[in-house]
This record gives sequence, C-alpha cells and structure tokens, in this order.
Amino acid sequence: MAYDKELADRIRDALEGAGEVREVKMFGGITFMVNEMMTATANTHGMLMVRCDPERADALLERPGADWPEMRGRKMSKGWIVVDEAGTESEADFISWIDEALAFNNSKRRK
Repeated sequence: MAYDKELADRIRDALEGAGEVREVKMFGGITFMVNEMMTATANTHGMLMVRCDPERADALLERPGADWPEMRGRKMSKGWIVVDEAGTESEADFISWIDEALAFNNSKRRK
C-alpha cells in the first residue's frame, strides 16, 4: 500500500524553509527528515505521524484525531503521535502539528 501523496505534499509544503529537508521511505510511508532528524511521516493509512516532545505527548493525545501510533501491533514510545484526517482537516490544525514536530526538532538541535 502506498502512502497518501496528498498528505505528503501538504507536509512538504509546510516544511518549506524549515531547514534541510530530506525524504526517506520508512514506517510504511514517507518520512520527512529536517536537519537529519525525523519530523513527520505520511503513512499508508492516510495519517500524519509526528515526532514530539515526550513530555507533551499526554496533552497532545487529547487533541482531536490524535492517538498513539503502533508498529507491528505494539505502541510506539512517547514522543510519537499519529493524527487521523479529523485532526488535520483544517490547515490551522495541520500546521499546528507540524509546528509541534519542528519545535521538538529544534529543541534537540540545540543540545
């Protein structure tokens, strides 16, 4: 199954100017690396997966459409959130998820 190309285009557009962006096929989709750090993925189920601050994960999971991602039937560690279409339908909601991922990315770069 292929990843959601429209979602990938939205991610690509949102990351424009965010730094050095590289696309890598992984997690059954296409992952966007910003400055060599995983930032966001368009997966095969049409969902956005973002890397986030693990300390913010519980609060972020309360947002519409957000859930723990699973890989091979097991939940991934805190610091990853998968967001379904309901949580990314509006451009403002979509950009807020990308901003979360970029904020975490930037915090890791400074260390």
